[in-house]
Amino acid sequence: MNNTLLYYNEHADSFTIDTQSSDMTERYAPFLSRVKPGGHILDLGCGSGRDSAQFLARGYKVTSVDGSEELCRIAEAHTGQKVYHMLFDEIIWQNQFDGVWACASLLHCTMEDLPGILQKVSDSLKPGGVLYLSFKYGDFAGWRNGRYFTNLTEQTLQKLINTVPELHLETMWITGDVRPGREHELWLNAIARKRE
Repeated sequence: MNNTLLYYNEHADSFTIDTQSSDMTERYAPFLSRVKPGGHILDLGCGSGRDSAQFLARGYKVTSVDGSEELCRIAEAHTGQKVYHMLFDEIIWQNQFDGVWACASLLHCTMEDLPGILQKVSDSLKPGGVLYLSFKYGDFAGWRNGRYFTNLTEQTLQKLINTVPELHLETMWITGDVRPGREHELWLNAIARKRE
C-alpha cells in the first residue's frame, strides 16, 4: 500500500471530521446541471461519502469508490450502500456513468500516472457524460503532510485533458477552500465532457 493510502487509513476519522460538514453546494451546481436527473454518478475517491450522500439525496444513482479501506467503511455507514475498495487504475467500467465526480482525489496521482487514469475515467463515462475534477492550484508536485500531491494550473490541466482525445474541457474556475480558516488555499476546478 502506498503512503498516501496508509495516511488515509490511519487518519480516516479525523479526515472525516475535517471534511464531512463542508458545504459543497456551489461546487455541485455546475456539475449536476450537466448530469441528467436521476443519472448515474461515479464518486471517484469518495472519502467519507459526503458527496455520495448528497447526490443520493438529490435522486441520483451513485457508485462510490475509494482506495482507503477505512474510508470505504465510513462511507458505507454514511451512505447506506456498498462502497467499492479499489484504486483509480483498477477502474474497469465502460460507458456506465452519466457523470464522474473526482473531487480532490486525482491530485494524489503522479503526473506520469494521470493520463492513463484519466483515460480509464473517460472510458467509464457514457458518450456525452461529464467529469468534474479538482486539484490544488499551483505547480507543486511531491510529498506533503504524509500524502503525495500533484497541483495543477490552467495550463497543466488543459495539457492533461488533451492527453485523452475524447474529452473536451468545457470550463475551469478557481475557488478558495471551503474549510474554515483555509479560505486562502486555492483550488482549480474543471468540467470536461466526453464527446458524443
